[in-house]
Amino acid sequence: MNGEYPAERPRRRYLRALSPLVVLSFAITQLPVVSAHGTTATAGLTQLHGILLTLVGIVATGSVVFLKRTNRVTPTYALFGVFIGLAVTVVGVILFESLSPEPAYAASAIPFPRSWYRPMALGAGMMIAILSFAIGLLRWPARPRYTFLGLLLGVWVAYPYLIPGTASDSHPLGYALVVGTPVLIGYILWTDAGNVLRTVLRDSVVRRFVLGITVLMAFFFVSVTGYLSFFLEEGVPHETTVVVLPTIYQIVTWPTLEIALPHIPLFLAISPGQIILVGTLSVLIGLNAALVARYWRVDENAGLTEETVGSAAVVGSCTCGCCGPLVAKIALLSVGPSVAAPLYWLFIDSASPLGSLFLVGALLLFTGSIIHSIAPMSESSQSPSVAPAD
Repeated sequence: MNGEYPAERPRRRYLRALSPLVVLSFAITQLPVVSAHGTTATAGLTQLHGILLTLVGIVATGSVVFLKRTNRVTPTYALFGVFIGLAVTVVGVILFESLSPEPAYAASAIPFPRSWYRPMALGAGMMIAILSFAIGLLRWPARPRYTFLGLLLGVWVAYPYLIPGTASDSHPLGYALVVGTPVLIGYILWTDAGNVLRTVLRDSVVRRFVLGITVLMAFFFVSVTGYLSFFLEEGVPHETTVVVLPTIYQIVTWPTLEIALPHIPLFLAISPGQIILVGTLSVLIGLNAALVARYWRVDENAGLTEETVGSAAVVGSCTCGCCGPLVAKIALLSVGPSVAAPLYWLFIDSASPLGSLFLVGALLLFTGSIIHSIAPMSESSQSPSVAPAD
């Protein structure tokens, strides 16, 4: 029994990693296939094309991972294949999301009073702050920066209800939260993971893989949130538009440059807050991917362990800030508007605190997975002594 366990272990890990993809694939195939904007505006594309691309990307990514696990492809080709598979999946999900009809709900459809949002946000923010203080004091008393990050993100969740009325839209505290969060995360990674990350990124193949994943995730986040679209709504004036408008992104208002080019077609909106948050999430995902890629490229752990790198991969693929709302939208289309109304009000409604909770959770888990994936290194192991595999 014990002699068989090491040989069976990678297969079980592979099946565990693949099972969520199988469930998602089955859920997607149950969705009704409709065109949200008509064949003229979408060049004949429908949701079916998005579904097929998503399934092809999932199968391709899973197949490459399996081939790498069984040593049938080199690490470099495996990383290239994983990137292509993820790119196809992202394009498929974006296409499906863009062509899906937007659910519309009247206020009477809300299954609970909207006044519940305030105690939910305040309670969740306070709980995050208390847990951060307690865990930081007991687990990392010598690293108060972890406690400060938890306190900061707890205030983030509660912020819309700490400042009364519309004053929260432009309060200095809100801007300090948005700007201060990536600065503190950067300081934590520089202090606790900087040496290992610099070693990892010396590998040119890993650097290219990280850059590709970072750009791909930024494209995904901007597209699924509607700030980049190649499918313009019907009835929009057929003229080029460039305008700067104040727009609330997350918790405060930012000047947003909106560009509409109907002849391409293309819609793009850019704001400082969007660049800060999307950039932070995308870079964190890219650094998680760097640890996995480096492990694949070397014959020994170089400061990483297979178990912790596996955890980083799972966290990196399943915990993005848009996954909750996106999965909720898929559920809305799958089970029907009447059954899925609670999902809409909890995840997609802009006033719901669940959106902030998903963002905060993504930032914490992405940062934590990087720190957790890097084992303590001795001074002698800080220099790269292992040549990457071809």
